[in-house]
Amino acid sequence: MRIPRYRYDTTEETHRTTNFEIFFDLVFVFALTRIVEFMAETPSAVTMLRGLILILLLWFSWSAYAWLGNEARADVGLIRTGTLTAMAALFVAALAISDAWRQEESPLPAPLLLAAAYLAVRVLHLTLYLYVSRSPQLTRTLRLSAIPLALAALPLVAGALVGGTVQTMLWAVAFLVDVGGGRIASGYSPWELRSVSHFTERHRLVIIIAIGESLISIGLGAGAELASWWVLLAALLGFVVTVCLWRLYFDRFARAIEHVMATAPRMRRGTIASDAFSLAHLPMIAGIMYLALGIEQVLAILMHHGTVDQLGLPSIVALYGGGALYLVGRGLCLRLTAGITALPPVVGAVVLLLLIAPARLLPALSALALLAVALVVQCAVERRYGELAAPLAAEPAR
Repeated sequence: MRIPRYRYDTTEETHRTTNFEIFFDLVFVFALTRIVEFMAETPSAVTMLRGLILILLLWFSWSAYAWLGNEARADVGLIRTGTLTAMAALFVAALAISDAWRQEESPLPAPLLLAAAYLAVRVLHLTLYLYVSRSPQLTRTLRLSAIPLALAALPLVAGALVGGTVQTMLWAVAFLVDVGGGRIASGYSPWELRSVSHFTERHRLVIIIAIGESLISIGLGAGAELASWWVLLAALLGFVVTVCLWRLYFDRFARAIEHVMATAPRMRRGTIASDAFSLAHLPMIAGIMYLALGIEQVLAILMHHGTVDQLGLPSIVALYGGGALYLVGRGLCLRLTAGITALPPVVGAVVLLLLIAPARLLPALSALALLAVALVVQCAVERRYGELAAPLAAEPAR
């Protein structure tokens, strides 16, 4: 019997991403840009680690709603109301990010506010998912996933109350318990995927929105008025980097992985979606954010110091490590989708990591130029050998 539309509407196999879901994605990417701003205040190894923890928590929150929208339409009935509430909580979390590790300076208890907002997003997701579930296996998966979430709430809240280094450690533990426990639960009871087209399109859109937001942050970093020709050149180099990121994902790669997933056996699609998209797309999102941070630091040096000043080690690591993370995510996605180990993304990631040492000795603008050249070469190599299209299209479903 069909459930009345005012309650919820089951997602069809041909369903595509709705405008309402894109709205949700914009709030999520806004939160990511707030993390970049948080790391840019005082770039250091500790700050970048804390930023990574926040990216991890936010990504798996977003991914959970991508799965929910694949089960029931996000823009209909109670699911829309619940998702709007989750969006509000995510927006609150984004606003609290800048003071996430400040116990005394903020007029509001920002760490506790952030923890409560994250838990609200996650609890709402499980509640809504259980509400629309009509499959015993899916219900079992959701109930198993609720156990690590409940356990993760303890270190999350405790860390928010304690602050400092202990907070960092406890929030890392909370992430490992929540997400790690969820992965174990899905191993016992895999997730079910209704629409391949919806799921892959949702991830394509969040990638393009993240790249677009990083481009906006680069533009804002250049200032309201261009301070010099060098700042203009750095902004253009940042534009080249973002174009390379776009091309590396959308020039055949995105279509190829969707093709393999669509031709895979139905029972295996949920596992591929969980591994290749919910997991392997995380390094790409993190890489985009770290690249945006590194480019912002280049612009800051050119605007406030000089053309011969060098980037600090954390900024260099963000710049080149972010690019390497992006390539690693693509290679991992290929491996988990079709079982193919593609050499160009792996070699490219290794090259970027090796370039950290010489780039550390270069002026900031030259370091950014070197990165842009490396990514342009990466695009040319992958285009030349075509390892992301033909092998995937010819790979038999497994």
